[in-house]
Amino acid sequence: MAAQTSTAKFSDIYELKEELGKGAFSIVRRCVQKATGLEFAAKIINTKKLSARASNNNDHQKLEREARICRLLKHPNIVRLHDSIQDEGFHYLVFDLVTGGELFEDIVAREFYSEADASHCMQQILESVNYCHQHGIVHRDLKPENLLLASKAKGAAVKLADFGLAIEVQGEQQAWFGFAGTPGYLSPEVLRKDPYGKPVDIWACGVVLYILLVGYPPFWDEDQHRLYAQIKAGAYDYPSPEWDTVTPEAKNLINSMLTVNPAKRINASEALKHPWICQRERVASVVHRQETVDCLKKFNARRKLKGAILTTMLATRNFSRFSNSNGSSLNKIGRSLNVKKNDAIKESTESNTIEDEDSKVVSVKCDLERVYQVSVNMLSTSQEHPGRKQEIIKLTEQLLQAITSGDYGEYTKLVDPHLTSFEPEALGNLIVGLDFHKFYFDHANAVETISLDPAMSGDGSEGPPRVLSKNSKPVNTSILNPHVHLLGEDAACIAYVRLTQFIDRNGLPVTKHSEETRIWQRKDGKWQNVHFHRSGSPTTETGK
Repeated sequence: MAAQTSTAKFSDIYELKEELGKGAFSIVRRCVQKATGLEFAAKIINTKKLSARASNNNDHQKLEREARICRLLKHPNIVRLHDSIQDEGFHYLVFDLVTGGELFEDIVAREFYSEADASHCMQQILESVNYCHQHGIVHRDLKPENLLLASKAKGAAVKLADFGLAIEVQGEQQAWFGFAGTPGYLSPEVLRKDPYGKPVDIWACGVVLYILLVGYPPFWDEDQHRLYAQIKAGAYDYPSPEWDTVTPEAKNLINSMLTVNPAKRINASEALKHPWICQRERVASVVHRQETVDCLKKFNARRKLKGAILTTMLATRNFSRFSNSNGSSLNKIGRSLNVKKNDAIKESTESNTIEDEDSKVVSVKCDLERVYQVSVNMLSTSQEHPGRKQEIIKLTEQLLQAITSGDYGEYTKLVDPHLTSFEPEALGNLIVGLDFHKFYFDHANAVETISLDPAMSGDGSEGPPRVLSKNSKPVNTSILNPHVHLLGEDAACIAYVRLTQFIDRNGLPVTKHSEETRIWQRKDGKWQNVHFHRSGSPTTETGK
């Protein structure tokens, strides 16, 4: 089916099925073409929400740019756009339904993975990039999250996805197109804010190839400024012992891709002719790289964790306006995420996209905003552990018990000192640290009166239930429908309904509930809650 812009209603042509992914302004659902029975993935953009934003004109231009670019691209290693429909406040982009999940997740599930396998993966990535460059398209956001597999079948094609940041260039044009990409994959010329073009994609390919061979990135630092300094200097190496078993030809290709001067950097066509790519049977090693697989598992878990935290944060409408009371920069999330007054997010994780076209505004696209990701459970790793899931549920129950009983000492044992959170009482602001929560622990039992608002009891902030009279009745808190995603060996996300029961001042039973999500991370063998999000309306003191 040729890519087109349809004038008919979406519902006349397609039947929507289950949700596959969700972002701040869009949702991805499986759909079936009624006339043929063929399955596709529909990215549904809520244009009404876009129109409500101050930058709506820019948003609409980006949407049109993405659709226009995707209509041009027809290659076996690129997720293809089949249809584009504007219909009653929504814009539908109908893509290939790719069901194989992320390439990097597939690699860690394989029984055998060698340097030759990495070469085959990189060849397909380079084929897609070369095709884009031949058609005057620069992707600008080449990273693991955008490298998908067509299906779960062995040997399924690698497909390049998500052209939300892609731009059109003329020939070998170099210009300043704005600050865009994902921090660990940004090229030196972008960080220097120099004119740039197609070579930025090759730099990102070099970073991906480095990870494919050893399971960790060439440039890494929790501090974004130090990370960028490494990249601008091209400061990477090949440490022993993991690189001792990698062939010189592989290292040579990486060096050619990670050349700081873009004019001297290898291009996609030349890279495809490199011996390590086109003569892999003779050049690339076929020895199983178990250490790479092990490191890649940890790498995947880390980026999933940070992506999950940011995804939770992006669910809040006022995300781009978070600031603390004195207007200074908020603390970092996990020592890597900065939120500044009147700014959007600037972060130094591998997994989140940034774009700053006017040098003043940075917009964030989270992991789950990936246009084409169709895996039903992207947060979980390939190996599920029921025992560890129960451990996360039990830890969450212990944490809620500490909150209910007002035991701040026990509470601090279970949470990270730099805990980040969104909750109704914060009025749309991101809370960093424990001071906000400690206030409720400190004052819950010191007040002799209670609020006349029943919602103040047992359903408020991350402190003990505020049933504050001397003769307070018992409060019972339960977890309903807990769902745990394991994010590697040392992180997990739990979503559940928190049910709180108590007796109000009139002796009547009251039941409250809220939806909560918590991110747990194991540090030095100890599980700690590092982020949570609670739904609901803010409670308000209404009397004495």
